[in-house]
Amino acid sequence: MHSTTTKSQRGGGVIERYREFLPVSPAMTIISLGEGNTPLIYSPRLSERVGHGCEVFVKNEGVNPTGSFKDRGMTVAVSKAMERGTTAALICASTGNTSASAAAYAARAGISCVVILPAGKIATGKLLQAFAYGAKIVAIDGNFDDALRIVRELGETSDFTIVNSINPDRIAGQKTASFEIVDELGDAPDFHLLPVGNAGNITAYWGGYREYLAHERSTKLPAMIGFQAIGAAPIFYNRIIEKPETIASAIRIGNPASWQQAGAAIVESRGAINVISDEDILAAQKWLAQQEGIFVEPASAASIAGFFKCSDSVDAAYSFRKIREASRIVCTVTGHGLKDPDVIIGQMRELKPIAATVADVRRAIEL
Repeated sequence: MHSTTTKSQRGGGVIERYREFLPVSPAMTIISLGEGNTPLIYSPRLSERVGHGCEVFVKNEGVNPTGSFKDRGMTVAVSKAMERGTTAALICASTGNTSASAAAYAARAGISCVVILPAGKIATGKLLQAFAYGAKIVAIDGNFDDALRIVRELGETSDFTIVNSINPDRIAGQKTASFEIVDELGDAPDFHLLPVGNAGNITAYWGGYREYLAHERSTKLPAMIGFQAIGAAPIFYNRIIEKPETIASAIRIGNPASWQQAGAAIVESRGAINVISDEDILAAQKWLAQQEGIFVEPASAASIAGFFKCSDSVDAAYSFRKIREASRIVCTVTGHGLKDPDVIIGQMRELKPIAATVADVRRAIEL
């Protein structure tokens, strides 16, 4: 039997699948690594936790090509840049995931990439990726917000194309995750929980849900519920955090670029923004790995920690105690656990070898 799949369709990723909803032209060359189509995993233990006959799903964005949701937007941003005939270098400020994604897609497109990052604030796995893909990495004495300020200034010249989420093509690509959720569930969920850092993701998901509703691909809209770390929660506290601090490096941002749009998404969806502690984030990371077999980086676990807060508390900004029966809840986890393994590595005990006998191995197992 001969396959009818054309060369252009193989590995086309989110642009090939959702072209009609994206700002792309028919003849545009797609710069893709086969991103998207990530699993929406039913979670029986999370479902049991909330009760009420509810179904809870985890949208696992950590299985994208570079290990995070950033690839969805990057394929559109880089493809559009190439369509415009750019020879400029891609440039981004990053807490890690954007740098890995930008560097990979730049390599795919055959153009250079510059990454500006806060020194000592990037997880090892992410920095390694950017280096491996051949990016020019510049570390600054400052935080992510300082890096983004510099990128904005450099982006005003013709030498650089910014691929942070201030680039609308990035947001356009990221909304495809909400399309996938609706396509798989048959409708939008009732609640959608996400980590919030630079706030582009919650903005993008909400835009996608609204667009699908407008095209009658769904019948309802979810309440969007975002979670920030206590030490990096500018939207929750409604003020810029000059020196944001959290173990969750991907959401260690004090002045989100999509702050206004995220706020609108929360208000329009009748959702909420809340905070969780670093301790709760790490506990949720461990729980998700050991109870559901899904290993995510700390920032990703913010949505799970937030889910626990909504499920267990009567006075949370959005408590599930009075949730209606048979509601559907989606929690997005944004990046793979191997992106930011340092905390887990620190918890591991040294493995001391024993004699290679069954008796010795049995004794070790029983300890």
